[in-house]
Amino acid sequence: MSDDIISYLSLNIRESIRRWEENNRIIDFNNLVEIRLRINKNAILVMDDFGEIILDIVVCQSDITFTLDCVSGYSLYAYEDDIRQGFITMNGGHRIGLAGQIVLESGIVKSMKNISFINIRMSHQVKGCSNMVMPYIVKDGKVLHTLIISPPGCGKTTLLRDIVRNLSNGCAYCKGLNVGVIDERSEIAACYMGVPQNDVGTRTDVLDCCPKAEGMLMLIRSMNPKVIAVDEIGGREDIDAISYVINRGCGVVATIHGESIDDIREKPILRKLVCEKVFDRYIVLGRGSRAGIVENIFDERGNELLSTSLCAVN
Repeated sequence: MSDDIISYLSLNIRESIRRWEENNRIIDFNNLVEIRLRINKNAILVMDDFGEIILDIVVCQSDITFTLDCVSGYSLYAYEDDIRQGFITMNGGHRIGLAGQIVLESGIVKSMKNISFINIRMSHQVKGCSNMVMPYIVKDGKVLHTLIISPPGCGKTTLLRDIVRNLSNGCAYCKGLNVGVIDERSEIAACYMGVPQNDVGTRTDVLDCCPKAEGMLMLIRSMNPKVIAVDEIGGREDIDAISYVINRGCGVVATIHGESIDDIREKPILRKLVCEKVFDRYIVLGRGSRAGIVENIFDERGNELLSTSLCAVN
């Protein structure tokens, strides 16, 4: 397990992990996905290849406080804006999800107190995972408007991140392009103090923690991108912003929660995307024994271009 993550855990939890490692050496902690700390409950490690590991320690308030102090540099107030969104991004791109008592002001989330639940989500980048889909989304050097459809937790952000890297650096199918990323939840670039912790390419500009619709318009006006990448579209304002971007001659690569193109058609706000053939390509990720299995690739008319377990991206 990475030393930078261990240092954010209390001595009691570290000792519990050490005991488990001594008794189960077959486990590769490089496959760690999450560390779950819930007050008065056993700490849990979530492994990509093993599932849950329930440790022999019950998390207490001092364990929670220790992790919060380390993550915030003993100043939670400095991270008030991040906490309001429910997470803090660490150096290295790891994400600290938080839950507790929400403080409202005029019906709007102002802050969070009595934080009692922490989810440390490990940053995973799989370079090259998009290589086999690139010929389907680039034609004659031009990026085709692409929508990645995926159930939650099936690798869509990992795939999107690597597509951005390939487009930005240049690949066998296109020269390097200016790419603008709207990273509303700091999951694509995983910026820490404004600096991307994930490799999103040489020619990529990132708007971190910015609402998607507003960010797309800002990038078009200020950074002259050739491609804009955005994760988890869904609202009407997102759809309108995508139309604006496309009408300005900029390519779009986006993701959305769904099981299939038919699933997208059934959602009134999103039906317009399919019916008006806004996107040239649809990449559908499926559920399987591993996350990130590309099940299908379709063109704008719904013709199937590929149907196979193409690659694993998580």
